[in-house]
Amino acid sequence: MKCYCVMNFKEPLGLMEMETPTPVGTQVLVQVRAAGVCHSDIHFWEGSYDLGNGRSLLLKDRGIKLPMTMGHETAGTVVAMGPEATGVEKGRNYLVYPWIGCRQCPACLDGLENHCSSPQYLGVQRPGGYADHLLVPHPRYLIDIADMDPAVIAPYACSGLTTYSALNKVGANIYQKHPIVIMGAGGLGLMCLALVKALNGVGAIVVDIDPAKRQAALEAGALAVIDGAAPDAAQQIIAANGGKLVQAMIDLVGAPSTTSLGFDILIKGGKLVIVGLFGGGASWPIAFIPMKALQILGSYTGSLAELRELLQLVKDNKITPIPVHKHPLAEADKVLTALREGKVTGRAVLTA
Repeated sequence: MKCYCVMNFKEPLGLMEMETPTPVGTQVLVQVRAAGVCHSDIHFWEGSYDLGNGRSLLLKDRGIKLPMTMGHETAGTVVAMGPEATGVEKGRNYLVYPWIGCRQCPACLDGLENHCSSPQYLGVQRPGGYADHLLVPHPRYLIDIADMDPAVIAPYACSGLTTYSALNKVGANIYQKHPIVIMGAGGLGLMCLALVKALNGVGAIVVDIDPAKRQAALEAGALAVIDGAAPDAAQQIIAANGGKLVQAMIDLVGAPSTTSLGFDILIKGGKLVIVGLFGGGASWPIAFIPMKALQILGSYTGSLAELRELLQLVKDNKITPIPVHKHPLAEADKVLTALREGKVTGRAVLTA
């Protein structure tokens, strides 16, 4: 099998050829049809996360070993399975849930493997989908996608799931009654916008510094689009909300400037759900958090149950697909570079 791997952090991906694994026990071998290229992959490629104040979280200090095949948005065809694997069929296409936990800790036992303290995520701790084959440890992580296009479906494993889970944290009692703010109009932002519509939300005001992405959000149905770099961005958001502070913001960027903007536009008791991992340190006046009764929530991917719920919405044709740009697997490094440079609108997907 062929795979494109991080050989060394911040260096071009390298092509590796190795023996295609033979599944044992409950393992399932999937022939990859599509693998999404995600912003999280950039952080992995860089090898660190910016914690602010000159501090960094280094992946090598967290037990990440190279080379590693990235890719956590994967859809493909089951081609082999171990003798204990049941519930899936050879020749059928499935979406792979990548946020695999230890299945023993309290989070895993509560069905929140994405919160596991000893994770075994595909594309992070285990080889992922930037390859022509992927070994999945158990059939429970495979969701049948029937005859749907794997390239369109693959991004739901992270882009879709992450925004769906973030919206669950906002709550239907808010987004179905009030406009919300979506910070960032990349692949996640457009996905979030589509989900707001699918879940009968009032709509969203979308903020981004890139005019092309703002235009894409407007064409996708945003109530309004705002340049986040504008000196009066907060005032523009409030004006777009009818002159009122907003009930909730989903921050898909996660930078000091974006979280600070969210802090300034939220109503008392409002929710700031932070998804993005751009990094840096927060500069909020701590006293204002209780004074404004703000709920500041971190949201990391989503649960297997949430992905199943999300795929049902897709199967019911309730979600407008976001723009997907297909590229050959051999262009993995080129596509990752384009994403780092902000040249991707919608979602880039590697296909076999």
